[in-house]
Amino acid sequence: METATIYALGTPLPSRARPGALSVVRLSGPRATDALVFLTERKAFERGYSARDPALPEPRRMVVRGVFDPLSGEAIDRGLAVWFEAPNSETGEMMAELHLHGGRAVVNGVLEAIGKLGFCRLAEPGEFTRRAFEHGKLDLTQAEAIADLVASETGQQRKLALQQLGGALHRLYEDWRTLGLHALAHLEAAIDFPDEDLPAGIADEVKAGVLQLRAEIAAHLADRRGERLREGLSIAIIGPPNAGKSSLINLLAQRDVAIVSETAGTTRDVIEVHLDLGGWPVILADTAGLRESGDAIEQEGVRRARARAQAADLRLLVLDATGDWQAAMQAMTGDAHWDPAHDIVVVNKVDLAAVDAVGVIALSATSGAGLTDLLERLERAAGQLMEQGAGAPLTRIRHRAALVEAEAALGRALEASEVALAAEDLRLAMRALGRITGTVRIDELLDVIFRDFCIGK
Repeated sequence: METATIYALGTPLPSRARPGALSVVRLSGPRATDALVFLTERKAFERGYSARDPALPEPRRMVVRGVFDPLSGEAIDRGLAVWFEAPNSETGEMMAELHLHGGRAVVNGVLEAIGKLGFCRLAEPGEFTRRAFEHGKLDLTQAEAIADLVASETGQQRKLALQQLGGALHRLYEDWRTLGLHALAHLEAAIDFPDEDLPAGIADEVKAGVLQLRAEIAAHLADRRGERLREGLSIAIIGPPNAGKSSLINLLAQRDVAIVSETAGTTRDVIEVHLDLGGWPVILADTAGLRESGDAIEQEGVRRARARAQAADLRLLVLDATGDWQAAMQAMTGDAHWDPAHDIVVVNKVDLAAVDAVGVIALSATSGAGLTDLLERLERAAGQLMEQGAGAPLTRIRHRAALVEAEAALGRALEASEVALAAEDLRLAMRALGRITGTVRIDELLDVIFRDFCIGK
């Protein structure tokens, strides 16, 4: 069955309030060049077209062309046209692009005109990238990197997506598959040729290879830089009531996101704000004041605050300079989850009571005094947490699940009582690694991965 020719708007849909300067319409498939000629040569659709038609420009060369309705011949726009010959295109298929003016009427007119051709259909979300994967232009980790690059909100997220798009994860996981397949080949030889004299020490070589592979996967799983960077570093603002936690989150967010009141216990639930902190994506959470309370709702708020503090990557303890903040600091930083290497103590309200102490940030959430010191400290702590480890970091839950499965299979292979059992577990480990890059094809998995892409990608 012939693959359909697909088309989509590759730039954001212009709105009445914000029309775009330019819009790009993309086509991919066996009849992409037919569509290009029929749209840019008046009446070409009626008279037909052959591949030798001079109306088709040279591949990869942009030319100025009018764009017409293929049935009526009515002019729609005048822009740039270009086409790419298979397999030297993004998708590996014949591709064409129209670079047009960005008005809604132009975009709608061109999309309607393509639909009138009868041999093109609108692309599904992620279908261009999926076709690139199916034609070997990239693997699944690189396809996911494209989605991450489109969704990136900070400079560091962009850098990580580009690193993955460049094949950093692909090379790592394929190196592991090569190492595992080498060990598996020795085991298969031992099974298939039990009477042959195999090299001495082959069992030790296989064991060493499997141990090395398992250790590298375990270290990769322990490194959470990529997931933190992709999802956002979690920072919990904790402390006693009325210390100024809500005022601080409003100051950092530069808008009123939390209610500020002198009444203790105002904050009952966790309030989240997403920030760009020196290029690092951050999820900042304001929590309920930590204290004993007889109010059932406040008790639930305190429980959620403690749970959020335990799960956070970094804690920001806010204390009141007008009270006995030293005692409160000793009590709260003694918690098992407090990490003095990264967690930060902020003594607020220094406009009411001066504070001069080593290791704490003196702040006035009212005047903003000390904010620069706090931001520098936060950026430094975030950078330390994000940059731990070396090499390409793990980025997705899908990857983690497959790697956990592979690590478990390798552990079973090391403990197997028979060579055949060890070989089977090693095969399972290689299959799990192959699912990450797409070496092992599972169509249901592909549907899940590509359905979250935007249309036109």
